[in-house]
Amino acid sequence: MADKPGPGTLSGDSQCLFSFGLIADIQYADLEDGYNFQRSRRRFYRHSLLHLQGAVEDWNQDSSAPCCVLQLGDIIDGYNAQYKSSERALELVLNAFKMLKVPAHHTWGNHEFYNFSRDFLSNSQLNTKFLEDRIPQHPETMPSDSYYAYHFTPFPKFRFILLDSYDLSVLGVDQSSPKYQECMKMLKDHNPNVELNSPEGLSEPQFVQFNGGFSQEQLKWLNEVLTFSDTNQEKVVIVSHLPIYPEASDSVCLAWNYTDALAVIWAHKCVVCFFAGHTHNGGYSQDPFGVHHVNIEGVIETSPDSQAFATVHVHADKMVLKGRGRVPDRILSYMKEETQLLL
Repeated sequence: MADKPGPGTLSGDSQCLFSFGLIADIQYADLEDGYNFQRSRRRFYRHSLLHLQGAVEDWNQDSSAPCCVLQLGDIIDGYNAQYKSSERALELVLNAFKMLKVPAHHTWGNHEFYNFSRDFLSNSQLNTKFLEDRIPQHPETMPSDSYYAYHFTPFPKFRFILLDSYDLSVLGVDQSSPKYQECMKMLKDHNPNVELNSPEGLSEPQFVQFNGGFSQEQLKWLNEVLTFSDTNQEKVVIVSHLPIYPEASDSVCLAWNYTDALAVIWAHKCVVCFFAGHTHNGGYSQDPFGVHHVNIEGVIETSPDSQAFATVHVHADKMVLKGRGRVPDRILSYMKEETQLLL
């Protein structure tokens, strides 16, 4: 196909250091095809499992196999809760991931919380915090158990951070808890609608019930990890279910307090990429500080004759994203330090 450059064109001459996989919004359910809330896009509930199996097969056979796969949340659909099939659906999807020859890192999205409580998720195979990297001499880089986030190093001088974008949320939380009350107040202060999933008339349309945000505690931890990475001249990739940059996303899909997360990231020079899901139709923008914000197209809205996943090949000067199906190829060059200093 003429519109997709070959690997040689994309990667140039620099050597690939390591690779990783990306997949988002599988949302599997044993249901006939349906539609999104606005009935504008078709959803292929059953076929999403076949798409995942195809992606796993591709990664396993890839000559430059990824060192890990990042699953960006919404692994099964919320409809499973209605049909009391949540655990069965999760088992089927996790069985597909078990065929993968490398570790999978799982983030949590709104559909995880439609199906399960936070306590259930913490004790499930969707908790991959055991894969975290600990820095004993810097205890401030150890995340708290009150949110689901961690960091790891797949290759020297590269650090990956998984964020919990539902740390502030009314989903999956005991309604009698102080945190639920606090988050419900925050939501209602910004969204006076009776239907809290509706952004109608909102000046900040991200304040809907199916989104969430980052606690100050988690943002303080993120700041500590990025400070460590700055000091040690690491490059950092951040992943989250919810996107945080308006130019790369529909405004209704952003994290509640995305500006707080951006403020922390922009105070550091180490972050090169922020990967998210949630939007289903994807998105991309590079912010003024050189961070690439990439939203991966959702498997759930991918027709049976296509695909939706990516493998990212990491080089010393850039990342080369090779998309499959409706995920486009991208070259994500790192901003040179002298350019950053001019901003």
